[in-house]
Amino acid sequence: MEFRFGLHNEIQIPRPWGPRTEYEAFKHTVDQAVLADQVGFEWWSTVEHHFLCEFSHSSAPEVLYPYVAARTENVRIGHAVRLLPFPYNHPVRLAEEAAMLDLLCDGRLEFGVGRSVSWDELHGFGIDPADTRAMADESLEVILGCWTEDAFSYEGKYFKLPPRHVIPKPLQKPHPPLWMAGTSRDSHEIAGRLGVGCMSFVLIVPLDEVKARIDMYKAGIAKCTNPAGKFINNRVAGATAVHVAETDEEAFANARQWFEWTTKLAIDIVLSVAHQVPAVNPANGAVSVVEAAGGDMGSYEYLRPFLEFDKNILTLDFLVDNGMVICGSPDTVIDQVKRYMDTGMDTLLTMHQVGAIPHEKVMRSIQLFGEHVIPAIKKESAAREALQ
Repeated sequence: MEFRFGLHNEIQIPRPWGPRTEYEAFKHTVDQAVLADQVGFEWWSTVEHHFLCEFSHSSAPEVLYPYVAARTENVRIGHAVRLLPFPYNHPVRLAEEAAMLDLLCDGRLEFGVGRSVSWDELHGFGIDPADTRAMADESLEVILGCWTEDAFSYEGKYFKLPPRHVIPKPLQKPHPPLWMAGTSRDSHEIAGRLGVGCMSFVLIVPLDEVKARIDMYKAGIAKCTNPAGKFINNRVAGATAVHVAETDEEAFANARQWFEWTTKLAIDIVLSVAHQVPAVNPANGAVSVVEAAGGDMGSYEYLRPFLEFDKNILTLDFLVDNGMVICGSPDTVIDQVKRYMDTGMDTLLTMHQVGAIPHEKVMRSIQLFGEHVIPAIKKESAAREALQ
């Protein structure tokens, strides 16, 4: 399987903000996508986040994506990811929006989904963390039915739909490739059993753990006999921060402050749910939001080890040594990407716009990556395939 590359964007905007800061950030996002399309990237994606000031201003990807699709020709347009729990999004609206986008971008859509791991987002929309996994499962069933059935109806715990003709239908038949965000070993295994591609986010996870999670995905997909969609999408994408410059010294100087900033902030965001989750009082069965140190964290239990995590160790050198980020000259980055290949992933989503790294340096990083790293890794990927 050929190794693929994508440009991924959180749309980060650290303070201070001016009257045109967000305007410029979105314009820069489109410029970066256009450049990626020109220099050999096969994928472009953003997240969907809400209320996460500075860390991610990508709150309405359904508005941004057609704009990028109109300015690009080759890159796949990837949702990484759309949030499935309601009221983030109703599944019928997600199905309609995704189908229309697939038509407008000439069938380039990759549809990634997730359930959310941020307390600000979940609490802000009134979503109980205990419901997110089951609600996401139902939502995906509805989306697939809307895409693939002429008249579709549904009766579930969270969603009910009388028979309706949901239009339009996607250009890709039977539907766009499905992906699921993976933030734990369990979620990787679930993605595998569902027969969907897995997006494994590397930023706060060392590569040995990434490999363990991908192994869980492969174990799950080996057992997949009834995929969630109409076909199995057997691919694994890793997503992490990347910066390339002419020399290691320049790359580290450009990235140090902001790679450390984004990693620490990502941990705070992920742990926001771990600190406040619904817990059951064993004495009386009452459910309340409590400090997670003493409560049952349910399907977010995998976050518990992070509660005592010492963020002071997260220097750029530590992050690079543990494979949490990629940074250096083209030759150095090529060697680092080969370590990612060793985990079993077949797609790398590279986030070059990190913190307040100047736009011109982000563009140069994307260009160097496309001109030097992508061809070298494609050659390495072909050589590995030949040996199998």
